[in-house]
Amino acid sequence: MNKLLIPSLLLSLFLLALPALAVEPGTTAPDFTLKTLDGTSVSLSDYRGQPIILKLATTWCPTCKQQSAAIRDVGDFLAEHDVAVVEVFLQDSEQMVRDYLKGVEFPMPHVALLDDGSALRAYNVYLIPRTVLIDPSFTVRRDGSLLESKELVEEVRKILPGEQ
Repeated sequence: MNKLLIPSLLLSLFLLALPALAVEPGTTAPDFTLKTLDGTSVSLSDYRGQPIILKLATTWCPTCKQQSAAIRDVGDFLAEHDVAVVEVFLQDSEQMVRDYLKGVEFPMPHVALLDDGSALRAYNVYLIPRTVLIDPSFTVRRDGSLLESKELVEEVRKILPGEQ
């Protein structure tokens, strides 16, 4: 019995802490400015006024790759609704990101950013991938983990202008 008590308590504490890891829906999205692969500075707030999918991930994470595939699968829908996809690579080198994106086509507006720790801190990232949906008023509407293609479309519909 005692052998199970400590792991159970630790698991309970971890599960209770999970909501605190996310940005609270209904709050203003934390802004950051990072560099693209070509060295251009881009701020998340540059996309204010349009729906945003913020993907916080790495190149080596299998689930992050799965999220990228789901985003590309619904890319035509995202392009049709002018949804910006901002993909922030956490703790990856520029070369790792270049290799990861080599030959990958995005049918919607997409920007890849190299994190310098700003996004990691602003979004309190402990688990990846993080898929954050931000409405045109720059309000976080969803902050969570992996969304499959169908779920992604359903959740994005909720942040489209006129749908809120």
